[in-house]
Amino acid sequence: MKILIIEDERELSRNIVNYLSTDNYICEQAFNFHDAIEKIDIHNYNCILLDLSLPDGDGLKILEEIKKRNIESGIIIISARGALEDKITGIKIGADDYLAKPFPLSELSIRIYALMRRQLFSLNNILKTNDVEIDLLAKTVSVNNTPIILTKSEYQLLLYLIGNKNRVVSKNAIAEHLSGDMADMLDSHNFVYAHIKNLKSKLGEVGCSNCIKTIYGTGYLWVE
Repeated sequence: MKILIIEDERELSRNIVNYLSTDNYICEQAFNFHDAIEKIDIHNYNCILLDLSLPDGDGLKILEEIKKRNIESGIIIISARGALEDKITGIKIGADDYLAKPFPLSELSIRIYALMRRQLFSLNNILKTNDVEIDLLAKTVSVNNTPIILTKSEYQLLLYLIGNKNRVVSKNAIAEHLSGDMADMLDSHNFVYAHIKNLKSKLGEVGCSNCIKTIYGTGYLWVE
């Protein structure tokens, strides 16, 4: 899951990145209005953490731009502006949640998890598709009740493919999802092929050999 943190307090932003990275989230940062708009124009994010008070613009304007562009990212407002009207305005424009500063990072993590569960899957902590079962809270995967051990990237790839089930995702989209800003700096996307190959192999070893289909010249498809 990829997260954009729009927050001008660099220490807070860094602390959020460090904390969420331990939960296997891929985090990118924007410290002002201009950088935030540029990132949402170029990249796709599962969740955006949005501060309302930015040095060069109003966070609510960013929220308006996100909705105007029909971007489907989940939005959690994180702001010291605790006025009721700000919260109401943000929710009306399209934010999914509002967390007032200061807040425990553990609380933020739970809010993100709840949003991800609502967006991609269901209200249940257990995701089941074909013979694959994923415990979203424990971050464990099994096939036909047989546990399989995945790397962080393989787990993120599996969730990304399932979240886009029956829809072809390109190699470029997978590279960006797994590597964030670094994707543009890589000479090739051979690492995507390697992750796909390893994930297919691990799933195939426990009887799930036809879940990931390669669409040659286009990308990959999770078939349900």
